[in-house]
Amino acid sequence: MIKKPFFGLGKPKLKYSVIEKQGLDSIKEIPLPDNVTLFLRDADIKKDDLVSKVGDKVKTGQKLMLIKESKAYLISTVTGTITAISDYTDYLDKIYPTISIDVAQENQQDDEFNKTGKTPTAENALEFLNCLPGNPDFTSLLNIDRPLNTIIINGMDKDLLITTNQIVVKTESENLKKGVEILKKITGISRIIIIVPPNLTFHAVGIDAEVKEAGSFYPDTSPQIVLKKILGIIVPQGEKCEDMGVGFINAEAVAALAKAYDHGKLPLNKLLTVIKKDSSTVNVRARIGTPVKDILSALNIEINHGDRLVFGGPMTGHAVYSGETPALSDTDAIMVQDKGRIVLNSDTQCINCGECIRACPVNIPVNMLIRLLENGLYEEAVDDYDLLSCIECGLCSYVCTARIPVFHYIMFGKHEFTRIKGAEESNA
Repeated sequence: MIKKPFFGLGKPKLKYSVIEKQGLDSIKEIPLPDNVTLFLRDADIKKDDLVSKVGDKVKTGQKLMLIKESKAYLISTVTGTITAISDYTDYLDKIYPTISIDVAQENQQDDEFNKTGKTPTAENALEFLNCLPGNPDFTSLLNIDRPLNTIIINGMDKDLLITTNQIVVKTESENLKKGVEILKKITGISRIIIIVPPNLTFHAVGIDAEVKEAGSFYPDTSPQIVLKKILGIIVPQGEKCEDMGVGFINAEAVAALAKAYDHGKLPLNKLLTVIKKDSSTVNVRARIGTPVKDILSALNIEINHGDRLVFGGPMTGHAVYSGETPALSDTDAIMVQDKGRIVLNSDTQCINCGECIRACPVNIPVNMLIRLLENGLYEEAVDDYDLLSCIECGLCSYVCTARIPVFHYIMFGKHEFTRIKGAEESNA
């Protein structure tokens, strides 16, 4: 039960960016770097468990089976030599093994996918396609214990200023059309919905999917909001959209499906939006694993001491602490903030102004929730004030008068609650 001490009507009206004239000719190609770094995103795996070793030669598109008796894998995005294997700890304390590869001058294409993955099936999707640009989650889409009945294609991006998926809808409609056909074959799901902004509806007409217009105001493209507004489904606290029978996939990943089967090799270049210090944007295409410093250098964007690098958009992005951090298959945007324009957070206590409650799209009593999270009362935050109902839009932090990092408290609170429950289940 949601407990609301008071209620306000005012909500911020933040409009999504909508592309107008951008096309393929406006996308800047980033040169191949000298070195790429790839992440294996599994918090339970350490570098000492890996099968691949420093000095191993790899080919472009090669599937790297990294761990004994595990289905976890990476796709090498370049030809070269593995030069380092290390652990990377993200901002929520999850540990990922990373593999660095020095790029060879001569490219050699691995042909395993072309030999065994010519026919679109669930099996070869799981075997080869989880690392495609756009980061499709076929493990979730093909979960036999929780079968889906609907797949929604995001033709919009989840954060402000980002136009990655819109660019795909506008410039790759033929690939999207083929990709939808392949997606239906792989999943066996016939109901496919694509959400697009009103100005791109025409580009989606030829696709064998239901075309729905996305809302204009943030966070209308959040999966939970989409389910409520388009399908009339409310996702209960603690459950996911997949529990309701609905899966999501980005337009970029669907277009990448078509390219993979058309050319017999896996596409390895990521489309992303770079948000400059003055908030202007440019769309670029870079090899997955390219260090962010190389992307910014190609755009003549200088980073000075005190500037901030953010992966993602202004509402939900997270800071990275090194220019060596790579752009990966799920990196839709890189934002650069000038040190003079950064609004710093504060350790001030909540002043109970109610702005966060007015802004919250799911009516969580954020002012009460934050008190529990600040004191490490994560289970109470779930039970009493609906922590798990949060859709992670970041509006609470955006409007907070006291400049409390509410969004980060919520993200950390969810992480800690999951960790506590996992430990309890293991002990039981």
